[in-house]
Amino acid sequence: MVKKLIDDNKIHDFAQKVTTPFYIYSSDKIIENYNSYARCLTEIDSLICYSVKANSNLSILKMLSNNNSGFDVVSKGEIERVLLAGGDAEKIVFSGVGKTMDEIEFGIAKNILCFNVESLDELKSISEAASSLNKRANISIRVNPSIDPKTHPYITTGLSENKFGIHENEIFDAYKMAKDLDNLNIVGIDYHIGSQITDLQPFVDSATKVLEIVHALKEMKINLSHIDVGGGLGITYKDEKSIKRESFLDKLVEIISPTGLKLIVEPGRSIVGDAGLLVTKILNIKNSGDKNFAIVDAAMNDLLRPPLYNAHHRIKSISKPSNSKEATYDVVGPVCETADYLGKDRKLSIQKGDYLVVEDVGAYGFSLSSNYNSRPRIAEYILLEDEIKLIRSREDFSNLILDESDLMI
Repeated sequence: MVKKLIDDNKIHDFAQKVTTPFYIYSSDKIIENYNSYARCLTEIDSLICYSVKANSNLSILKMLSNNNSGFDVVSKGEIERVLLAGGDAEKIVFSGVGKTMDEIEFGIAKNILCFNVESLDELKSISEAASSLNKRANISIRVNPSIDPKTHPYITTGLSENKFGIHENEIFDAYKMAKDLDNLNIVGIDYHIGSQITDLQPFVDSATKVLEIVHALKEMKINLSHIDVGGGLGITYKDEKSIKRESFLDKLVEIISPTGLKLIVEPGRSIVGDAGLLVTKILNIKNSGDKNFAIVDAAMNDLLRPPLYNAHHRIKSISKPSNSKEATYDVVGPVCETADYLGKDRKLSIQKGDYLVVEDVGAYGFSLSSNYNSRPRIAEYILLEDEIKLIRSREDFSNLILDESDLMI
């Protein structure tokens, strides 16, 4: 939550001057979260690669770049965003199971740190692209360690049935192939077991298992320079327990430090998740039998996490206390889907016209938003040195039809 960093009255006064809904972030909280990683990694050669998919706003990328962050990307577009924001190409790791040849060639041409390779076919594609450019490409192979991260099934990435990485039983064949292919530099090993993980043990188990692979590779005369442990550290959305960042990082350093390998981490949610709020206005209060609805101007196209993952976000009113008695509401949006909700069964004392804030939406909030129902994507603001600044304008209708063609049939 950022309620201690962004005053409710300040948000309320601002909301009355602009169009709702909108996202607002705390720059102080983002940098505080980033620095908490950096402080824990001073005793080991390391690189923090912020996961751009969590929130790719250029201003946020610029802030992190100014603090020496590296970046974890999953598309050419994310590379271009990072470079436009002043990021260092040599601190970019390129993940993802479906890199196109165009994306691979772009990454090689920009001299990114490495590709996190997820299949044997991808190894061949990178070799082919590097050869055609007469360059060498750095690669790190992503192993799927078959570890249960104990999180939502949609965000597990390290189980044997997941599409990510190369199965642990096939990883040595992958490294042998990489060694034989032209124009490849083997620099590391990579894994990422999931997202929103709140139990330390899966991190320990996966690191231990991957280090066994590292030692076996060394016996095969394949020496690595780094180990990339991915991201996945969870935050507290409701009342779930969370791992202290220090405990998580101290344990990783303890396990990996004896190897002499550089440690790469890819945090996303734990950098920006609790640094963002969604501000929305109540359009109508509706009673339907035994059910109460607070119909707001934000919808599932603005915040997809609740219907997609059944995710819980705390919701509170920032308007002055009304004479309305506290009641239990489903907070829902205007989109024509029953799944269009921000929260269910919330106890609130509210009335039409009040402003609500949805907390902890800095990660996978705007980045998952869409134009469903021809709704414009909303504005983003950031609190910087006690001043609220616009960092993305609200779309209008012209944005919605910008790339469409009018075909008269």
